[in-house]
Order: sequence, then structure tokens, then C-alpha cells
Amino acid sequence: MRILFTLTLFLSSALLFLIQPMVGKIILPAFGGSPAVWTTTMVFFQATLLAGYAYAHFSTTRLGAKKQSLIHVPLMILALLTLPFATHISGGATGARTPLFAVLGALVSLVGAVFFVVSAGAPLLQRWFASTDDPDGKDPYFLYSASNLGSMLALIAYPVFVEPRFKLSEQTHLWAFCYGGLVVCMAIATVVLHLRGRAIEEIHEEKAAVAPVANKQRAMWVLLGAVPSSLLLGVTAYLTTNIAPIPLLWVVPLALYLLTFILAFARKTVLKSVILARILPLVMTPLAMAVILESPPKDFVVPLAIFHLLVFFIAAWMCHARLSESRPEPTHLTEFYLWVSVGGVLGGLFNAAVAPLIFSTLLEYPLALVVACFLRSPRDERDITPNRWDGIYPVLIGLLTVAITAMVKTGVPFEGLKMEPGPATTMISIGVPSILCFLAVDRPRRYALSLAALFAAAFAMHTSSAGSIIYTARSFFGVHRIVSQVNGRYYTLVHGTTVHGLQDRQQPKEPFTYYSRGGPIGHVFKEFTGPKKKAHVAFVGLGVGTLAAYGEPGQTMTFFEIDPVVKETATNPKYFTYLRDSKADVDIELGDARLTLADQPNGRFGIIALDAFSSDAIPVHLLTKEAFQLYLTKLDPHGIIAVHISNRYLNLDPVLYAIAKDLHLTALIDEDLGKSDKELKNNEYASVWVIMARDRADFAGLNQDNAFSPLDPLTKTAVWTDDFSNVLGVFKRHSD
Repeated sequence: MRILFTLTLFLSSALLFLIQPMVGKIILPAFGGSPAVWTTTMVFFQATLLAGYAYAHFSTTRLGAKKQSLIHVPLMILALLTLPFATHISGGATGARTPLFAVLGALVSLVGAVFFVVSAGAPLLQRWFASTDDPDGKDPYFLYSASNLGSMLALIAYPVFVEPRFKLSEQTHLWAFCYGGLVVCMAIATVVLHLRGRAIEEIHEEKAAVAPVANKQRAMWVLLGAVPSSLLLGVTAYLTTNIAPIPLLWVVPLALYLLTFILAFARKTVLKSVILARILPLVMTPLAMAVILESPPKDFVVPLAIFHLLVFFIAAWMCHARLSESRPEPTHLTEFYLWVSVGGVLGGLFNAAVAPLIFSTLLEYPLALVVACFLRSPRDERDITPNRWDGIYPVLIGLLTVAITAMVKTGVPFEGLKMEPGPATTMISIGVPSILCFLAVDRPRRYALSLAALFAAAFAMHTSSAGSIIYTARSFFGVHRIVSQVNGRYYTLVHGTTVHGLQDRQQPKEPFTYYSRGGPIGHVFKEFTGPKKKAHVAFVGLGVGTLAAYGEPGQTMTFFEIDPVVKETATNPKYFTYLRDSKADVDIELGDARLTLADQPNGRFGIIALDAFSSDAIPVHLLTKEAFQLYLTKLDPHGIIAVHISNRYLNLDPVLYAIAKDLHLTALIDEDLGKSDKELKNNEYASVWVIMARDRADFAGLNQDNAFSPLDPLTKTAVWTDDFSNVLGVFKRHSD
């Protein structure tokens, strides 16, 4: 019996984690990758999961396990009528407009029924098992480990096994087949429940003997569920923004998150929460210093990323261990999971929807770290007895941090102490306060408040090593900073560790970074200038508007940008003036590029330059065969497509080679990687560009340019389509 319920729960959870990335791939071409689409999708999945848990709780509470099972299995059979779900959505969004109700309607019609009934599986199966005569039914929570193991393996299996081997249409049929297997397993579990179920009188006696759950306990379940959920999104955003913007890196913290559930709810206790609570400050204190330090040296990127993940793992495990230790009698099992699910939803919504609106930086991450420290299990009651020093001590740490930072920045009162922003100044400012924080480790409340004071003072005083930050703004896509260097001569727009553009205030009309005149895109505009200039040019990706420097009189340049903060920054002459000073007429279309380009007249553009494939979030739907077919319809008969594929982690030239071959295009590549010290000092970055055209003659003089050569990568890949892509298959063995 245990094997049946364990395997059924394992399959149920695996299907939940397989369906979500599939649905993301289905809706992306139709609705684009705007914040509203992703937020709506996230809210849908979390709300449906919560609805499934609520249904499991209230149906079993009112009907009992046996009667409830007679309702749930028929519901699962009815949901079979919606499978396999469609892989193409007609209509969708147009331009920058995102019809949220259309997105929600598409999600409901696609997977609403099956996701709802499958999401209810975890609490239902445990409650059913608790109602049997199996001796382990008295404590069925060990089944939750099987549930999370299924989720974790499915999470890893999708990018490693499913996505590279199956088209999207094949994935949906495979999922439908597995769902059919789940229905069969649930039906068998129902039969077992009715054959081996305990007498109704015994269950009623058990309910009467169990004390009701206190509201304080419910609140604690919510909090213990919310903090790890918030930490999961916080550490993922921090790592992919500030440490290592590696595609698919989000899989690692999510796998660790699920692993903490497996360990916490295992049959044999691995580590108690009180032990984890003692370990946490040992790693939390140095991590706090690393979070404030913000910009790590290149050699420390991997160790620091591992350290962030270690702290997250210990903090999440501690919270989930406390949940496991406070689990109620099986009578209240479904209520327990309902409140834990409420916490998970609240933690996720806070990070995804609330934090971007109220914080200009990734402040939710250190905030969640602080709250995790508040939740540390005390050794005894004396450690949590209120004490006036619990409030005074953190205030003193905050004031000390402010004082030291001010002295280091201004040199007052010690002449010659003033230092330029950097790692050294940051460590001097927070070194002593961090040690004082650790001295409060025996009192969870005092230690957590001390960390909060350290973070607050450091952020208020801009005690980071990122340089002279003159502007910070945040959007759904992350935190953008403008950094001033060399006494205000250079202004650089930075998104985590990725530079999106730089302007020299002494040479404001000169393009730099990946767009210099001596680089590949410079060669393209040098060829198509004067009488040969293209009347209409399209750029996917705005940055600081550097490419507008190539504009000429009588030319129209249209930028397609999805991030409103990037548009606001690039158009503000206080920071960047490329757009204002361009000799061309400049337009900016805000929204997903694939959708906004579709609104443009056919055959309009002489050049379409794609510059949206750096960092961790690769917009795959802009690199598919269908996307390039769209670009070709907007390209004039002799136009060219230029694609910027510089990337630290992905080798994208096989992807473009496959598309060019499939669409019968000619493709050239310029790998401008050997920059001299003089060029690097002049802010000319190495870059790789691929250009495509219908005919080789359309490249004009670029055919004879020694910099460009025929695109013929060493490795090959299948053509990416809206139905198939394989990001894992194009990872570089060694990042640049």
C-alpha cells in the first residue's frame, strides 16, 4: 500500500513541474515576454495550486476521505477531455498591448482543469493514506518527501531530457499519456482506500480527541512557508543579476528548495531545526557582507554563488524543519498544507509583484534573510525573553556603520582617509559592524535586528563596491544602475554584471562598447552609409541608444524595447544623449519585439539589428524560425539582418546557422574577439555579430571585408522553432 501511494504522489508532483515550462513555451509566441504576461502566468499557477489545496481541505473535511475519493477520480477523468492541450494560440497580443484577460483565459482553457485536479493530489493522497489501516497512516507526512522528490526530478528532467529530445507537440502528448497513468493510479488508490479504510466511527473518535489548531499556529505555518518561497526568488534574482547571469541557473536554487522539503519531511529526522538555527549565523554573517559588497572579483564569482546557495539551503531547510516539527495530527493534514501553500503564494507574490513596485533594488532578498534569522529556533526560553538591548544594540550597529562609511567617503575627521568606492572601502565600512552582529548570535531577535540595521545603514549610505552610482531604477526585468566613472566622464548603464551601454561625456556622439566603429556593427554601418544608406533601420533592444550614433539625415531608426525603465533612461539627456543627438529620426516602440515588429509595414526596413541575447534571460521566441520568417517579411528585398550574439555562456552561432540554412539565407560572421589593450582602454569591447541576407550580393562590400567570413560553426544544432528549442545544447564548455 505504501508503495502505491508513494509512486502515485511522486507521479502527481512530477507532472505539476513538467506542465509549467511547457505552458510558458506555448504562450510566449502569442503573447510575448512582457512583465504582465509572466506575472499573470505566475499568479494563475499559484492561485490554481492554492485552489487545489483548498478544495482538498474542504472536501475531505466535509465528506471524509472515502466519499471525497468518489468525487475526485471522476473529476480527473473529466479533465482528460482537455488533453492533449493545444500548442498554438490564435490571436494573442498585438504590439505593446497585453490583454491580461486573454492570457488568463488561454491558461484556463489550456491547462486549468488538469492543473487544478493534479495540484490537489499531494494533500489528498496523504489524507487518504491516513484514513487506511496501514500503521504508517498515523504519520503520513513522509509521503511529502516523495512528492518533492518527484518535483525535483521533473525540474531537472525537463531542460536535460525532455526539451532537447521532444518537440512541444510531442511533449504535450507525453504529458497526457503520463496523466492517464496518474488517473489509473488514483483509481487504484481509491479502491484500496475503500477496501482498507478505517471505520467511520474510529475516524470520528480520532477527530474528537484532537485539539483544534490555534490561529497563532496557522500564522506560523504561513510565515514558515512564505520566507523560503521569498528566499528562493530572491537568491535566484540576485545570482542571475549580480553574480553569474547564467541561463537555466534558476534550476539550481529551485532544486535545493525542493530538497529541503525532502530532508525536512523524511521518515528519519536528518537535522533538527534548532541545530540548523545554530549553523545559520555562521554562514549568514559573512553572506551579509557579500550582499553589501555586491560586485565580486571575477575569480570569486563561482565560490560566491555557491556560498549564496549554501546559506539559502540552510535557511530554507531550517524553516521547513520547523514546519515538519509542528505538523499536526493527520486530522488537520489538509489544513496544514493549505496554510503552508498560502505562505508559499504570499512569498512568491511579494517578490514577483510587490517588491518591484516598492523597492528600487533587490531589497527583498536581504529582507528575507533577516526574517529567516527571526525564525531561528531558540535553544531555550531565555533566548527569546524580551530585553531592552534587543532594540538598543541594533541601533548602535546602524549608527556605527553610518559613521564609519561617512568617514571613509569624506575623509572627515581624519585627513587622507577618503577613498574611492570599491571593495576595500566597503569592507572597511562594514567589517567591525558585521563582527558586532555576530556577537549577538545567541539571541535570535537581537541578531536579526542587528543584521537589519547593518543592511539598512549600508544601503542608505550606498556602501557598495559598485562605484559611484548616480541613478538606480527597477523594473520587472531587474535593477538598472547608472555608474559614473573617472570624475563623471563616463556614464555606464549596468544591469547586474551586464553593461548595456556607455557614453563618454567628452565624446558624446562616439559609439562605444559592443558598437564601436571598429567593430562588426561599425563595419556594417560604414558600408551602408551616404548614397547606400538604408532609409529605415530597426533595432531590437535599446540599451542607452548607442546605435543611434550611426544615424544619418533622411534616415529613420526605430528601436523596439520591452523594458520601460531602459526607455526612460536612454531618453533622459541628463544621463545619455545618443538619441537626442542622432542625425536620424528616432522612434521607440515599447513592448515585446516580436509583437511590435508584427505591426510594422511589410518590406519597410533595410537593416534589422537584433541585440537582445546577452545575460541569463535568453528570449528564445526571438530566435526561432517563425521569428526570422517575421523579420524577413518586414525586411526590404535587399535588406540584411544583423544579430549580436556576444554571450558569456551560450554559443548561438549554430542556432543562426540552422535558421539560415532552413530559410535559404546567406550568413556571415565577424568574431571581433582580439581587442588590444588600447582598444579596451578606449571602451571598445569584443563582440560577435552574424549578418544574414537573401542573396550574397545584398551584403555589398561586406563580402570582401576580411572581418566577415561565411558562418559555418564547428557544432551543429537542429533549427529552433516555436515547437522546439534546446538552450542546454548550446552552452559553452568554458565561459569567456
